[in-house]
Amino acid sequence: MHASSESYVWTPDPASAQTSRLQRFIERHGMGDYDTLYRRSIEDPSWFWGAVVEDLGLRWLRPFDRVLDTSRGIEWARWFTGGATNLVDNALDRHIDAGRGGRTAVIWEGEDGSTRTLTYAELHGEVRRFASALRELGVSRGDVAGVFMPLVPEVVVATLALSRIGAIYVPIFSGFAAPAVATRLADCGAKLLITADGFQRRGQTVEMKRTADAAAALAPGIRHVIVVRRLGAPVPWTEGRDLWWHEVVRDHQGDAPAEAMDPEDPYMIIYTSGTTGRPKGTVHVHMGFPLKTAMDMAYCFDVGPADRVFWYTDIGWMMGPWLIIGTLWLGAAMFLYDGTPDHPGPNRLWEMVARQRVTVLGISPTAIRALMRHGPELPRRHDLGSLRILGSTGEPWNPGPWKWYFEHIGGGRCPIMNYSGGTEISGGILCCDPLHAQAPTAFTGPILGMAADVFDEHGRPVRGAVGELVLTQPWPGMTRGFWRDPERYIETYWSRWPGVWVHGDWVRADADGFWYILGRSDDTLNIAGKRIGPAEVESALTSHPAVAEAAAIGVPHEIKGEVVVCFAVLRPGHEPGEELRRDLKQVAAAHLGKALAPDDIRFVRDLPKTRNAKVMRRVIRARYLGEDPGDISSLENPQALEEIPPLR
Repeated sequence: MHASSESYVWTPDPASAQTSRLQRFIERHGMGDYDTLYRRSIEDPSWFWGAVVEDLGLRWLRPFDRVLDTSRGIEWARWFTGGATNLVDNALDRHIDAGRGGRTAVIWEGEDGSTRTLTYAELHGEVRRFASALRELGVSRGDVAGVFMPLVPEVVVATLALSRIGAIYVPIFSGFAAPAVATRLADCGAKLLITADGFQRRGQTVEMKRTADAAAALAPGIRHVIVVRRLGAPVPWTEGRDLWWHEVVRDHQGDAPAEAMDPEDPYMIIYTSGTTGRPKGTVHVHMGFPLKTAMDMAYCFDVGPADRVFWYTDIGWMMGPWLIIGTLWLGAAMFLYDGTPDHPGPNRLWEMVARQRVTVLGISPTAIRALMRHGPELPRRHDLGSLRILGSTGEPWNPGPWKWYFEHIGGGRCPIMNYSGGTEISGGILCCDPLHAQAPTAFTGPILGMAADVFDEHGRPVRGAVGELVLTQPWPGMTRGFWRDPERYIETYWSRWPGVWVHGDWVRADADGFWYILGRSDDTLNIAGKRIGPAEVESALTSHPAVAEAAAIGVPHEIKGEVVVCFAVLRPGHEPGEELRRDLKQVAAAHLGKALAPDDIRFVRDLPKTRNAKVMRRVIRARYLGEDPGDISSLENPQALEEIPPLR
């Protein structure tokens, strides 16, 4: 446990902590306390992950012989060897067989106000029908399909149906342009693309089918395009290739059993953007990503069958598949929304949380920064009393937005489970949990089973200093390499120190046991020989009442080597100018010291971000310096690049 600290803003309620899934797990195994369990989880991963499988009530189509096999090195660890499973059997069939089919599985709301709800039994039937239809189309075990869809109920059905028959799916961001979609389809050799006629975003129609057509033209392996009728708008059509979803499933009774899969068989390839070149296709397996996801949800977020989980995301980002598979493995309900959080008004998100009685809410720090501009009065108009857990991921917090989220959305009673890991991790490395007190912006430590450490430049563990976030033991959710590119996987994560996964984040663990992520190590600022994370500079600027959000980059300097240049988005009612620029420099100097204060501050109306609201600092830097920004396909708002004035 952490040392006593006046910086705590939330401490666990003893009654709630005692009934949490995490505390029950500790007591079930006679561990006494969390620290004892954590040490056992990283010292004996075979015991721990076997215990998790048992605790979550997962079942096997054939029992496994061995939990962990590292005979090929921990870089290529294999889990649950000899067993047979199917992730859909654990997501649906297991619950149906236990008589839980009447529970709510999926709640959906469209930006236009459309709604739909599916029970576990209804979802099970839809999945079996679509799986049967896919088999009739010739889709079989090992085939790859792209899922390019808005976050509608059919996206849940599609991903589960593909997994049920042993096929592999590629989730693709719904806002991608055709070349980005095509790159992913071609790289993985997809033979099928599932999409929708379109969806609405800020009241405007996004013509998804047209984008899918253009992508399919650039990906010659695509044989069929299945189209969900979301809007009912006329769409271009290619006879013999294109099929309506509702017509494909119409004559199927749902007689597709779950295929018995090796736990190491791939079920998903999810792409992450690279700084240069083509995106990386991370490979995930039937008893990998789902197990890690469900474990994190259960013991960090305390999700159980009574919960309704809403994570504002997209199927193309890791948190989309995470939301789907985690809630279903735990018997909970997911809430899906395919629009923007501030349309038709800035209270849309809070309105939905209240109406749908959401209990677990996840949203990025950048989205909170944008919503808090409208003031705390809007969320106060809605009954947010159903919330018991708040979540966040995607980037480091600044103290002001963290406290706003904690006080005005959680009412000072809900913990914020700060969550950081990645697509390659299948979830988190660091998080918070129901048993530990919280300080603003901090993680309470590594997640169970994640042997995390902080290394200095010589590969030695350090505390109280900034270092690289590393992992020294395998876990089931590890990507099984990059699709058809194992060398790139080894080079990316395992090449710096033997047997050590280097994640690419700067992190600091303090004397009280709190951990802080300070930004990507490739974003690190090196000012006159002093290393600093961009989040520290950005937090200093956003502490000023005029600044809504900021991005800090390092720019070459002939004397200092590098100086900080910041881009600031102002709150309504504040105007850019020299006086404000001077004030902000003084604020940064007061927080960081004069040597680390920004050399320049540029005012912009928007910052380039991904759909999950992660600020793309490398793209900002490339634009500012007139360099090639590399892969920018994941940008939600490419027009924001025009806001970045090139260095003269």
